[in-house]
Amino acid sequence: MTEQTQETKKSEGMNFKIFDMWDLSEVKISDPGLVSAINLEPKLILKNQGTNVVKYGQAKINVVERLASKISVAGHRGKKHRIEIGHVTGKYSKNMKMVIEAFKIIEKRTGKNPVQVLVEAIENSAPRDEVTTIEYGGARYPQAVDVAPLRRVNLALKHIAHGASDKAFGKKKKLYQTLAEEIIMASEGNGESFAFRKKNDAEKQADSAR
Repeated sequence: MTEQTQETKKSEGMNFKIFDMWDLSEVKISDPGLVSAINLEPKLILKNQGTNVVKYGQAKINVVERLASKISVAGHRGKKHRIEIGHVTGKYSKNMKMVIEAFKIIEKRTGKNPVQVLVEAIENSAPRDEVTTIEYGGARYPQAVDVAPLRRVNLALKHIAHGASDKAFGKKKKLYQTLAEEIIMASEGNGESFAFRKKNDAEKQADSAR
């Protein structure tokens, strides 16, 4: 095998598409603070199987798979599963199928790579500041803090899943339809996006606590 043939095979292996539909090599991350937290490693089947359950292990998981994982617990509010919409289960194939259907809608409506639209939605929905509580002299005070890159992505994905879940709850729309709408609106910075509003609220609270 010649060196040129090896290089060709290597480049083909690096550029295959996820689910044989969308190329991740053309996806760009414009926010430098999120480059380390958004994984765009191309894999044909995005199934981690729990091998990265370690510190910072989520950064090794493809961002599309992380979105599917958030959808499986879209009814969580706080630490409890309070809302049961019936659309989602813990089954990987069902949750990922909804993500794929949502991506098809995004591609049809925007004419862009849906993973690129998802990355833009995360960038627009990831809060840079938030409020924590500190205790000083027996009293508690709100304190503004910077948000770590991995937490920024997790919060954005969680709010995207929650927004889609709320819009599908008790409605005729399916979850994959509301998920596509939420991702598109968040990528455009639309004020109707639940995730975008949550980001703005968190940053306003942090500004007032400085």
